[in-house]
Amino acid sequence: MSAEAGPAFTSGADEHVRRVRLPADRRTPATARAIVRSVLAEANLDELLDEALLLTTELSTNAVEHAGTELDIEVVADRHGLTVTVSDFAPGRIGDVIARPRIDATDIAEVSERGRGLLLVDHFASRWGTTHQPTGKGVWFRLDRKHAAPGANPGTNPGRSDPATVAAGPLAGASDPPPERAVPSAGALSALMQTAPDPYSDDPLPEFAGNLLARIGEMLGAAGGSVRLDRGDGAGDQLLARYGRQPRSGDALVRVPLAVNRPYSGELELDAAPSAYARPLAALMAERLSLHLENDRLRRADVRRQTWLTFLAEASELLAQSLDVELTMALIPQLVVPRLGQWCAVHITDEWGRLRLAAASHADESMLPQLHEVLDESGPDSAQARLREASRIGTQVPIGGPMDGFAVPLVARGQRLGTLAVGRHQRHRHDPDEIAVLEDVARRAALAIENARIHAERRRVAQTLQQSLLPPVLPVVDGIGFAAEYVPTGDDAEVGGDFYDVLPLPDGRWLVAVGDVSGKGVQAAAVTGLVRDVIRVLVGDGKPLPEALSRLNETLLERGAGRYCTLALAAVGRGPDGQLDVSLHLAGHDRPVLVRGSGRADFVGTGGTALGLLDSIATPAADVLLGPGDALVFFTDGVTERRRGRELFGTDRLRDATVPLAGYSAEVMAARLRSTAIGFSAESPRDDIAILVLRNDMIG
Repeated sequence: MSAEAGPAFTSGADEHVRRVRLPADRRTPATARAIVRSVLAEANLDELLDEALLLTTELSTNAVEHAGTELDIEVVADRHGLTVTVSDFAPGRIGDVIARPRIDATDIAEVSERGRGLLLVDHFASRWGTTHQPTGKGVWFRLDRKHAAPGANPGTNPGRSDPATVAAGPLAGASDPPPERAVPSAGALSALMQTAPDPYSDDPLPEFAGNLLARIGEMLGAAGGSVRLDRGDGAGDQLLARYGRQPRSGDALVRVPLAVNRPYSGELELDAAPSAYARPLAALMAERLSLHLENDRLRRADVRRQTWLTFLAEASELLAQSLDVELTMALIPQLVVPRLGQWCAVHITDEWGRLRLAAASHADESMLPQLHEVLDESGPDSAQARLREASRIGTQVPIGGPMDGFAVPLVARGQRLGTLAVGRHQRHRHDPDEIAVLEDVARRAALAIENARIHAERRRVAQTLQQSLLPPVLPVVDGIGFAAEYVPTGDDAEVGGDFYDVLPLPDGRWLVAVGDVSGKGVQAAAVTGLVRDVIRVLVGDGKPLPEALSRLNETLLERGAGRYCTLALAAVGRGPDGQLDVSLHLAGHDRPVLVRGSGRADFVGTGGTALGLLDSIATPAADVLLGPGDALVFFTDGVTERRRGRELFGTDRLRDATVPLAGYSAEVMAARLRSTAIGFSAESPRDDIAILVLRNDMIG
């Protein structure tokens, strides 16, 4: 592998640095690990080796798979720990990569696998965050030695902003102790919680103010002077420029306030002898400087508004990706803290109208117990009372000490869901822009919670309806084995049209039914229920199977709402010499596979007309004898039409998959066929999969 390595140098007695540019190649993670290993060896940090190699592998692999560009690997080690930064040159936001984590093909539906890489970083790293440069973006992590004193070394990444200002804290849970849950797309929290890179890091304003101050100081013969500015960002009064010695309060000073708009305020001070032109010249300088300060204020306000708009857009996108109620509520505090407040708590109204704490987070994790205690207190002036007031009146309500902040209601589609409480910043109160952003976040969060609730209700209804269309258990019959497997479509909020059933016939035989109603959703489920009920009524009255199919066809033409159904019916009875006599009728359904105990497999039966399409149908009967150990495998088209790219699973592959299963029980055959069909493709099923196995369990 060719690599363009930057200079390997030591910037301090106890610091070791490597910078390497690597191609987007599958061998890049191994090279990155080797670099980290060598730096750790030089710095005598072997205790961090396992975690460092694991996190480096995750970040470099993720960048290779999703960015597709060269990677810059920067490794900085000192006596306190290690910082690794992996940067790429792909356009877009960090969230674009994080929102598409790798998914294990064997467990697609598991939310816990989504975003696994950055969840590992969040778990093992002391601090981590993202970098945004004009040429690209990156993710960094810091590992501190266990015996290092807190705050001993901020882990500053050379050439970048202090990671302490952009660190993503551990994912705080929603309860005490928090349940183990994966926050869909969790790494995207980092990009949303960052303070955006300051575009004025190379601010020309101090230089301009210093030159202007020096010129007027020389003109007036001043011993010294200074310009002080407060931008209203919580940093307080700051020295912008100074000339000569620092003016003292006892000196004869010329003071001129700067004519700037709020939240800016400032003052010019000159240690100059009073004269007729000293104050006018100072006022002229202050006026000129004020124009530049006002331009600076407007530029910063514009950048800040753009940053908030980007934050709201990405927060909405992240919230919309979760359709789980608990995960959505756990995500909200992670978006707010620390960017919009020191702490955040989400309370949800239960069915009795009481507020319960659903999720909470604090910039200082050690303060979480105190936060929970304050939020649980009751009384007329307690935080609970203020939260109830905000929920009742539907407007912002302040929260007093010790956890100073305010609460806003969570309202979606006119329904009050609860409250979002936010603690004030450590150094300053929220300005009007931040309050407006928080109110907007509350609206979007409430809508995301309501959407997740609606989806959860749809999922519960779909699962309940789907279960009602399938028999809870299959009958246990001496000498006859029944087993079935059912896999719904990938959308768990949809109801499929596939079904199966096994029921007794009046003459002592058993009826096996496997069918597929066209379409999905509630209407398809209604037709499926109609088909099952009509079959049960007709065969229960002793109607012959051809007549039952004809009557069912008439019913679907009248009440099927334009939907049709394919159906396989098999009447099973005991025959001589331990055999099973099967009378098979197919109404447009796929022919089942006959698996002999000897290991031979063939399709049996004669195709017929699907039900609900034509006034008259043809459903020819086929008689099949099942000897001891023989089995019939019924299936729906969700098996044979399962796709892997452009390739179908197909009937031939299904038949071949049954051959090695000869001699196994019906339960084993059904389970292994299901596993084979599911494992054929990494995608979730696009159609329902139903498999039913009928086996002769009598001993020959």
